Amino acid sequence: MIRLFASLLATLFVLAPVAVQAKVQSQAAPAFSSSRIIVETRGRGPDIIFIPGLGSTGSAWRSTADRLDNRYRVHLVTLRGFGETQIGDNVSGGLAGPAASEIERYIREQRIDRPAVIGHSLGGQIALRVAADMGERIGRVMVVDSSPFFPSLIDARTTSDQVEPLARLGYQALLLFGDQALKSQVAVFGVDMGLAGDMVFQGLGLQGGDRRVLAQGLYEALTVDLRPRLSQITAPVTVVYGWTRDPDAPRNRLEGLYRYGFQGLARTARFERIEGAEHQVMMQQPQRFLAAVQRFLS
Repeated sequence: MIRLFASLLATLFVLAPVAVQAKVQSQAAPAFSSSRIIVETRGRGPDIIFIPGLGSTGSAWRSTADRLDNRYRVHLVTLRGFGETQIGDNVSGGLAGPAASEIERYIREQRIDRPAVIGHSLGGQIALRVAADMGERIGRVMVVDSSPFFPSLIDARTTSDQVEPLARLGYQALLLFGDQALKSQVAVFGVDMGLAGDMVFQGLGLQGGDRRVLAQGLYEALTVDLRPRLSQITAPVTVVYGWTRDPDAPRNRLEGLYRYGFQGLARTARFERIEGAEHQVMMQQPQRFLAAVQRFLS
């Protein structure tokens, strides 16, 4: 079970349309304020909403957005409590569900017409929630190294009930030790997480955040199964993931697990593997990732 937990953690942490013409608004949309999310907007053109992964802020997407904002209007979302941001109302209750609701409110209040939504890791799950909730109001969705149920990437037969004790352990460990001290404390307990552990803590050290939000996000990402909601998504879905040619590496075998996890979609997803990348696809292979995004939008 420790091996399963380590693998799941490594999957979750880092640091995660045919272009429809945007409608010209006759008047400026009202300013948006939220106690759950922060949105940075720039550029002009069809809308793209970027949602980062666990412990990352909107800056995780900046290098991609910098190549697109001359032709698109990009919206970089940050969940409050990640990075250096104030925790706001994320201090209690759920995280991904309320974040999705606030993104949906942002789309409505800003009068955004059928945006493309791109989410990494936990942000990919949030993107799926938004697409399921808003139906035809979403133009298309890209999930990056994400899954509707993360434990299924380790074992397709795993259930939420089976993973919940491990998720609770991770939740309590993050609350007790924090993102910086957790690795050394795990070592004290005699748990060797190896390379998977290094990936987890390097990612947390990059931006991190309030331990209460990190703990809640980790718990939800491990236990929430969105597969029953896939049939409610009408927008086309593209799944992008890091891949290697090494037949002995776990990433070499991911495509079959991804296809199985997304089989509940109303229309078959498009799968794009990015060779040479692991979880931080957009940072580890920025040119190949940008090319995938351009195909997704064109």
